[in-house]
Amino acid sequence: MPGIWFDELEVGRTFDHAIRRTVTETDNLLFSTLTHNPAQLHLDAEYMKDSDFGAIIVNSCFTLSLMVGVSVGDTTLGTAVANLGWDEVRFPAPVFIGDTLRIETEVVELRESKSRPTAGIVTFAHRAYNQDGVLVGSCKRSGLQHKKPAE
Repeated sequence: MPGIWFDELEVGRTFDHAIRRTVTETDNLLFSTLTHNPAQLHLDAEYMKDSDFGAIIVNSCFTLSLMVGVSVGDTTLGTAVANLGWDEVRFPAPVFIGDTLRIETEVVELRESKSRPTAGIVTFAHRAYNQDGVLVGSCKRSGLQHKKPAE
């Protein structure tokens, strides 16, 4: 199991996730249509030619999902009880089709669960950067994480 137990985490620990992902037109098209988002920003290349961006921009909800999803294997796979929520979700720069994203995760807070003695609450700060090192997404994610089982 690649995930990490709550009691093995420490504030300040940073994960530079090995998985990198080049975003494709299909990723953006499927995500946008599966979530019923018809925004021209994400689907209409002709419309976007004359926009401030000059091209389709990738659905920011896809960026958020990718940012969190890439982190799972190193942090919570098999050790998470539940995702509790996202805070401070930001997209300071657009993601374009063809951008390659790398994700970094930092443990920013740990606290014991008052209702579950076998788990704790961890807050991660996730950051996504494009191939040029530009920050394109960030968020804080809180989750309920199992403690290491007694041996």
